[in-house]
Amino acid sequence: MNKSELIEHIAKQADISKAAAGRALEAMIGGVTHTLRKGGSVSLVGFGTFAVSERAGRTGRNPRTGAEIAIEPAKVPKFRPGKALKDDIN
Repeated sequence: MNKSELIEHIAKQADISKAAAGRALEAMIGGVTHTLRKGGSVSLVGFGTFAVSERAGRTGRNPRTGAEIAIEPAKVPKFRPGKALKDDIN
């Protein structure tokens, strides 16, 4: 499912226009992004938790030349599914 299909699904399920569903989805994504950028986490009970994790810096290799390169530390978004989501899938 891509973004436009998700918007169509939301519009159908909530009985709203596709434009309103698109705005709602954008607002949700924006809220999650804003909270993660500030270092917080977003918990949706039954669905899962979005959080930020720190990845340590390390030394890697350029696969083409074999030269060592320094990989900078980074913050990465993570998603941990909730129990209800896991149960629904299995």
